[in-house]
Amino acid sequence: MLPLVKLVATGGTIAGKGDNPLQTMGYRAGQLGIEEITATIPGLSSYARIEGEQFVNLPSSALVPEDWLRLAQRINTVFQDQPDVSGVVVTHGTDTLEETAYFLSLVLKSAKPVVVVGSMRPSTAISPDGPMNLLNAVRVASSSKSIGLGVLVVMNDEIYAARDVTKTNANRLDTFRSYDLGALGSIDNGEVEFYHRPLRKLGIQTEFSLESVTTLPRVDIILGYVGADDVLVNALLAAKAEGIVLAGTGAGHISPSAEQALRKAHDAGTLIVRASRTGTGRILQSRTDDFIAADNLSPQKARILLMLALTKTRDKTEIQRMFCEY
Repeated sequence: MLPLVKLVATGGTIAGKGDNPLQTMGYRAGQLGIEEITATIPGLSSYARIEGEQFVNLPSSALVPEDWLRLAQRINTVFQDQPDVSGVVVTHGTDTLEETAYFLSLVLKSAKPVVVVGSMRPSTAISPDGPMNLLNAVRVASSSKSIGLGVLVVMNDEIYAARDVTKTNANRLDTFRSYDLGALGSIDNGEVEFYHRPLRKLGIQTEFSLESVTTLPRVDIILGYVGADDVLVNALLAAKAEGIVLAGTGAGHISPSAEQALRKAHDAGTLIVRASRTGTGRILQSRTDDFIAADNLSPQKARILLMLALTKTRDKTEIQRMFCEY
């Protein structure tokens, strides 16, 4: 019997439509239902038994943290109630795909594979990438080789760990990359192969549970740039942000006035994480720095980890441990 794969659709470009076959920008995301998407893939039923459900149908920039909570709870329920499901595929817009994938990688409680997939071209384009991406995602989700690897991202014939991958180009098909650590594997001629495994804790190994979580703490990101002052920091404090991630220049730097404002916020009880806006490289712990070091997490993923950490503790030492382990 073929493996059973659950498709959970959230919208995005993979469900998008343009006005003509040459339109690859300015199209309307989240227009097709999951049945319409799967109908564009000849022979999909030859690889797996497919069950699809429409979770939402939105551009990924329209998602909110509450959607993450509901999505994670839904996937956990699928694995609990349907033990015959081999894996789950989440179709998603590419703009925030890496964020949703990382969040799921920290809270899903099954060793079975979950694959997040999207496309850079809408379904109406001359050569849409969505059908092949989705077929590859189904192959990865139904492969026994994927078990225990956490949430995976499949795009452009490559397989990435949710923690490491990021969108690097606004338009190109090969936009998803993991500059520091590379892809985990690939799909060539329909064959799924892995060459690396994630070592950081994920999925069933994590301490995060959503059982009693109905909302996530507010955590915002502030950018380091020439002339940055205390205005944005003060605005975030007025909005009652429980944590702030600094997407700093270079190794996490920002102008003196903004740095001073962040230190005042820290002294008043706001958790501050120092990350880098460069997209690669590590921010290491320092004995002379009161801020939490993000390691090599991007600012947007450091935000996610801090949000989840704040559901467990406000102890800075404990949260720094989490950043070293996840």
